[in-house]
Amino acid sequence: MVNAAEAYRRQQILTATPETLTLMLYNGCLKFIKDGRDALEAKKWEDANNLLQRAQRIITEFRLTLDMKYEISHQLEPLYEYAYNCLIQGNMRNDFGKIDEATTIMTELRDAWVDAMKKARSEKKQGEGGNGYA
Repeated sequence: MVNAAEAYRRQQILTATPETLTLMLYNGCLKFIKDGRDALEAKKWEDANNLLQRAQRIITEFRLTLDMKYEISHQLEPLYEYAYNCLIQGNMRNDFGKIDEATTIMTELRDAWVDAMKKARSEKKQGEGGNGYA
């Protein structure tokens, strides 16, 4: 049986907007990186590997969904690729510096996404509250 917290989380995902789902993926990626780094520090190699690979899968999903007809996609793709490669190197070599680089990149991208969501919401509200002129 699914517990109440899991049912609530599933409902959040099923009813979330695409923008919110993207934010959830960024946050999930960052959580997996942090937990993977913590597992490496604790010398829990298998846990670290699994967690960092989960973060890599999220980054892969970001890369696969880029629409290359937009310039921003051409700017994001190398950032995702670099963060992905940092996680591989950090995982294979127990290199906390590389994991921290990936964390920094993904945090900055997540924060930029949050700012874009706020701006879009603000612009939408301004458009709805207009003075009746087209």
